[in-house]
Amino acid sequence: MKKELIDLSKLNTYSVYDRHSKVTVADFARPLSPGATVMELLDSLPNQLLGVDFPELVSRLAECHKNGKPIIIGMGAHVIKVGLNPLLIDLLERKIITAIALNGAGIIHDTEIAMVGRTSEDVGQVLGSGEFGAARETGEVVNSAINQGAARDIGLGRAMGEYLLEKNFPYNNMSLLARARQLDVPVTVHVAVGTDIVHIHPSADGSAIGRTSHNDFRLFCSLVSDLEGGAYLNFGSAVLLPEVFLKALTVVRNLGYKVENFTTANFDFIRHYRPMTNVVNRPTAGGGKGYNITGHHELMIPLLIAALLDKIG
Repeated sequence: MKKELIDLSKLNTYSVYDRHSKVTVADFARPLSPGATVMELLDSLPNQLLGVDFPELVSRLAECHKNGKPIIIGMGAHVIKVGLNPLLIDLLERKIITAIALNGAGIIHDTEIAMVGRTSEDVGQVLGSGEFGAARETGEVVNSAINQGAARDIGLGRAMGEYLLEKNFPYNNMSLLARARQLDVPVTVHVAVGTDIVHIHPSADGSAIGRTSHNDFRLFCSLVSDLEGGAYLNFGSAVLLPEVFLKALTVVRNLGYKVENFTTANFDFIRHYRPMTNVVNRPTAGGGKGYNITGHHELMIPLLIAALLDKIG
């Protein structure tokens, strides 16, 4: 059916001078001078989107630290693999990070860093031969630590840290687990059985893994119970730690703890459903604020840390 072109001559218009606009020149970025500080960089950002959210998050974290409130980091193993342990250890030593939660892969990569100063095998090269995850020392060290921790009825994170220190590995100074234990900063480890290479080793004991990881879940709940006025940051865990955080939050609220007004943030390469839902949105629905920061860990996390240190002064 043939249609005539619509007549636009009678379209109702208005003046752009009278219209509300979401962007003005007052919101534009400002050029920086050579040698500018990190805070000057943040101040120069456009007053739009992450240019607003990122400096606001930095200010909230600085306020948490100033007021002696907890800042808990939940993180996946990739943060360790891209070389950020020294920056996180520095925050531990400055008493800015008050606790860390790891997944099972995190303790594997951190342990290999402590033992030999390198980690992350090339899966594509060894999967076909069935050699993936079969590094003998990694399995022996991690599982021995877990088994000893179960015998002592302690948490997995503490057991790993103490074992690394006991063995006096050459790169313990680069290990989150070892350094946190020296500083008496809680590290909890949350394991899904079958997801980690150490579970395929003959030294793996499912009951020991479950006991120590469950002890850590209970410890994590205690840490979350004090989160009012503090902050929880999820660095690169797409599924496991967001689920653990949400369960811990419901536990402490069920038990009568007031945890309503706090800050959350998710840092990852892409936007995933669970971190957005279980870290950024649902927990802060009744108070506080959540942020989602998308970008590479090796760039965004150092930027966050540099800005936070500059803000704290």
